[in-house]
Amino acid sequence: MTATTALKRQAAPRAAGPAPARRGRRRGRLIALLFVLPALLLLGALVVYPVLFSVGRSFFDASGTRFVGGANYTEMFRDPATLKAIRNTTIWVVVAPALLTGLGLILAVLVEKVRWATAFKLLLFMPMAVSFLAAGIIFRLAYDEDPDKGVLNAAVVSVHDAFQGTSTYPTARGRTGLLTQDRDGSYRTTASAGDTVTLPMVGVLPKDLPRDAAPARTAAGRKAAPGELRGVVYLDFTPGGGGKQGAVDPEESGLPGMTVQAVRDGRTVASTTTAADGSFRFPGLERGSYTVKLPESNFAPPYQGISWLGPALVTPAIIGAYLWIWTGFAMVLIGAGLSTLPRDALEAARMDGANEWQIFRRITVPLLAPVLTVVFVTLVINVMKVFDLVYIIAPGPVQEDATVLATQMWLVSFGGGNDQGLGSALGVLLLLLVIPAMVFNVRRFRQSQR
Repeated sequence: MTATTALKRQAAPRAAGPAPARRGRRRGRLIALLFVLPALLLLGALVVYPVLFSVGRSFFDASGTRFVGGANYTEMFRDPATLKAIRNTTIWVVVAPALLTGLGLILAVLVEKVRWATAFKLLLFMPMAVSFLAAGIIFRLAYDEDPDKGVLNAAVVSVHDAFQGTSTYPTARGRTGLLTQDRDGSYRTTASAGDTVTLPMVGVLPKDLPRDAAPARTAAGRKAAPGELRGVVYLDFTPGGGGKQGAVDPEESGLPGMTVQAVRDGRTVASTTTAADGSFRFPGLERGSYTVKLPESNFAPPYQGISWLGPALVTPAIIGAYLWIWTGFAMVLIGAGLSTLPRDALEAARMDGANEWQIFRRITVPLLAPVLTVVFVTLVINVMKVFDLVYIIAPGPVQEDATVLATQMWLVSFGGGNDQGLGSALGVLLLLLVIPAMVFNVRRFRQSQR
């Protein structure tokens, strides 16, 4: 055997080695592609194709038959409703993520010091389990302007009435021809010191009378002393019918708690409140004529609370509902980042004499900056796509005042506008606004993996 033949035999097995390895790699790639193929098909059918179709559709008119170029994009920035949607979306992007990140950070730090931290986190995270549809219905009821339905207005009205009080007889009005009504809603009549005056009122249902209301007949029969002005405010209505208008009948009730003023020369010289039988008295008056006045505060309509879903507050109200849902999400993510902080740095700061606020501001927040950034950008992406809450919570008359880009896109395309060309242009605008935030988030994830 020659040396050349021996070398060929030794080299033959080594030359055959790379071919099976390449075949194995190709087979592995083919298997991986087969596993990924269903996901790629779904991604193409549900994401890529709709995006490309919307981009193409945005260059056609409402019917989709005539090519209009960039006319839809021009119209988009001329339409007042679209400009309002862009303004509201800007408010959402600026306010909601910042508030959520701040609340999540504060709660994550505080929860660490709570004994039942897990239970507290669970309570705050529970709204995430509620769909946006259900949350919208809940807050639509909570924001109801009727205090008997809306829990927020019920609380506001209770606090207001506790400090400001409320009128007892909002539906009462003076008997026509016997009392004079002023422009401000008050009623008046004229009397002199030493007189007894009757002030007949109507418009109050017997069932709405206070429980301590007593018959007014006895009070009406009392004579005023010299220098005294007496009177009675009563309900000029006899249950079951009968009685005489302007006269105090035996079964007619006084109106307790009514404010009465004695006015002379445009100045209030005395003021009092009626007793259970509707009687009142002004002692120590000088001789002469007085105007006996029932101020408008007696008949003021009850305070109904705040119009949460009115044009001025509808956007902040919906943002409040969004905060309720997503605060737990921000708290949990930031809490996870907080648990990875080096404890030795915190303990070293405490040993050096730093207080908790200094530790929070100078150590905790800087170390959590990457996590806070990811949470903030993720919430920005989510806020730009908000639709359910705005569409459900905002009533029809103020829908345009609360609209954002997502709801405006739906309204223009399917909610009555029937202009899918303009709606597609709005969708493309929304996509262009979301892409920078998505790219930023992807880069942050790659940097954190490195």
